[in-house]
Amino acid sequence: MKELVFKGESNQVLTNSLLVADKFGKNHKHVLDAIRELISSAEKSAVLKMFVPSTYIASNNKENPMFIMNRDGFTLLAMGFTGEKALQFKLEYINAFNKMEEAIKNGGFNVPKSFREALLLAAEQQEVIENQQKQIEEKNAKIEADKPKVLFSEAVSASNKSILVRELAKLITQNGYQIGEKQLYERLRKAGYLCSSGESYNQPTQTYMNMGLFHLKKTSVICDGESKVYTVTKVTPKGQIYFINKFLGKGMK
Repeated sequence: MKELVFKGESNQVLTNSLLVADKFGKNHKHVLDAIRELISSAEKSAVLKMFVPSTYIASNNKENPMFIMNRDGFTLLAMGFTGEKALQFKLEYINAFNKMEEAIKNGGFNVPKSFREALLLAAEQQEVIENQQKQIEEKNAKIEADKPKVLFSEAVSASNKSILVRELAKLITQNGYQIGEKQLYERLRKAGYLCSSGESYNQPTQTYMNMGLFHLKKTSVICDGESKVYTVTKVTPKGQIYFINKFLGKGMK
């Protein structure tokens, strides 16, 4: 119950947008947007009484907006949350509201008896809010960090073909790391993936050929009656995944 609701100054049972976002697995910004839309679309001032603008101090010591809401505000907001899990979370919230109201009604809620106790209670509530926000931020950061790698891996598996180095440069850029063909060649040579001199210039070294990151495509061209063989470096699907993860992880300096 402590994690979902808390007692307000007028013995109201309240919750806030941070707790709702965390419980329902939503981005806090999206919950804020939903509340603001409810407020802006309301014809009367009744909705304004359900949601009170407030702020909290995030883990980076920055003051950010949030809303405190009563039971009616939560009910109105949660109407838009659908799905089997959402239903279960709504029931948990209703149960939390009921228990808190019963505790207040029966005098089971510990009202601060001094200014010091009130400060301690406020500090405890702020700590709960900060911990909830930290968990939400860490969860969202992990989702964003993993997203490009997952999308890239799926795209390569679907194509199932080798590509030129210039095409690899475009693919890396599309996935969030800006780099051109010449710059990519230079990085690969400097890191030892490609040979930097001689007849094998810009061709993969044997070590990374053996790892399956590259293969060489030889093409015969007849010019003035003579047959010439040109060798082209191509990056395998395995190599594409390898290098995109290297650049996204800042492993290629």
